[in-house]
Order: sequence, then structure tokens, then C-alpha cells
Amino acid sequence: MNILVTGGAGYIGSIVIEELIRQGDAVIVFDNLYYGHRAAVHPEAVFVEGDLADQAAVKSTFGTHDVEAVMHFASYTLVGESMEQPFKYIGDNVTNGLNLLQEAVAHGVRRFILSSSANLFFDPERMPIDEDERIVPGSPYGESKNILERMLHWLDRIYGFRYAALRYFNAAGASPSGERGEDHDPETHLIPRVLQVALGQRERITIFGGDYPTRDGTCVRDYIHVIDLAQAHILALQALDESSRTYNLGNGRGFTNKEVVETCRRVTGHPIPAEVGPHRPGDPAVLVASSEKIRRELGWEPQYPDLRTIVEHAWEWHR
Repeated sequence: MNILVTGGAGYIGSIVIEELIRQGDAVIVFDNLYYGHRAAVHPEAVFVEGDLADQAAVKSTFGTHDVEAVMHFASYTLVGESMEQPFKYIGDNVTNGLNLLQEAVAHGVRRFILSSSANLFFDPERMPIDEDERIVPGSPYGESKNILERMLHWLDRIYGFRYAALRYFNAAGASPSGERGEDHDPETHLIPRVLQVALGQRERITIFGGDYPTRDGTCVRDYIHVIDLAQAHILALQALDESSRTYNLGNGRGFTNKEVVETCRRVTGHPIPAEVGPHRPGDPAVLVASSEKIRRELGWEPQYPDLRTIVEHAWEWHR
């Protein structure tokens, strides 16, 4: 299958591409390299440097390549920044996504995977969080994903446009090949920030908030290995011939920020000094996924559910 991957030079996109090519798919990467890295693009993928804000470039890409499916990772993704720059997130994320969707529909593409977010669930009524949980976005970033999910719903109704909205919890780890891992600038995700301390790139790690109503006062998050995330994309794409789908993706178990730091200490053998700082805007206390739906419907099963293994793979790559 010929698959267009937006944001394919980024962390998750590049590793999903590695798995797609491993199984024999052809991939066209569309990326403006704002977050991504040219070196992360698989050598067997076709690379198009372009911005989704440039609809002519998007149209040209569809016209040049026989695209059969789209995986959409390209997005501004920083929750805290979205609380400071809401127009950038609700404006650009949504407009760019609509540019992509418009050209996909116009060129007869009917399979689409959206990289969505656990930030749809700022105030969950049940834990773990399943797909029937009410949507209360925690930030303009989360709202942008909500708007795109609703647009996909209507495109399915109107055009038979089959989609899967995959709501990630905390992606982490690296490809077992050791070729691709998490490299953001600036880095905002906890595990790589902690590992930067062990590598001597930071003096200490700051944990955002220490008085949440959790077992040790720090946020609880559900970490999913990026390879398990990639396999969920592949299974979801294969299932789109039957119907559109929405899935929450996590391991179903939460770890506090302090527990993550302690796991990193054990894996690296480094003391990793830590301090507690103020809350980060838009951060709920607990986010843990129920992934029972995708397990039941598609037979998805995480290969790397253990936090220590996730940290070990990340550590090997960062070293």
C-alpha cells in the first residue's frame, strides 16, 4: 500500500514508518522539519519537504504520488505552549489538518489515521479511561484534536471516508533497531528529560507539581512503548475496510513522575537529582487508558508493557 505520512520525520512518525516499510508498504513522507529531523526519515521512504499550510504543496503531493492511505502525525504538540498560544494550536493544527483532509477526499483517498491525544480527557469521570468517556479537552492542543475527530466523523458520514482516531497516552521508548528515538528541541517529555540528567546534559530534573491527589503527590501517566503504538497503527489501518474506529492507546497502568525518575535511576545507575516545581498548565492529575476495545476488536497486545523495558530502550538510544 502507498501511504502518505505527515510528520514522518518526527519521533512517532519515523518509527511507524520503519514498521510499515518492514512489512512491505511504500511510504511518502511529508514534513516541514519544524519538529522532525531529516536524518530520521527511513532511507527507503520518499521524502517531500513541505508544510500543510501550503495547500498547493499538499495538492501536488497527492497528484504526484498514488496515495492509498494517510497517517497524520504533523501537529504542534506542546500542551503548555498551547495554553500560551491558543491561536497557533486551534488555528494552525485545525487549518492544516483540514487542508490535508480536503486533498485526501479530492484525490479519492478513503483511509486515514489521525494521531489524536489523551489530552481530550482533562476531567475524566472513570479510570481507566475508555472510548466512551466524555470529551473535555485539557488545552487548546487537545481541542484541536477534538475538532479534527469531529471533522472525520462527518467525512465518514458524507463520503464514506474511513478513519481511525488513535488517542495516545504517553508514547515512550525507542525502536529496538536502535536507529530511531525521541529527540525534541526543546524536550518536554519526562523520560528523555530524566535521561538527559544521566547523560550530563541537565543538572537535575524538575517535576511539575507535587501536591496532586495521587499516591506520592505527582502526576500519574500511562506509558506506551512506541513500537506497540506503531503496531496499533498498522492494525487499525488494516481494519478500515470494515468501518471507522476510535481507540484509546495505553498499557492500562499508571506510574507517578517520581516512579519514572526512580526507574530511570535503576536503569542508568545515575543518582539523577530531582526537584519539585509548580504545576504545568493543562496537566490533569491522572491519565490512564483502557485499551480493552482495541485488544478485543483487533487483537492488539503490547509487546513491551513494562516501564523498565521502555526506559531501557530509550536509554540505549539516547546513549
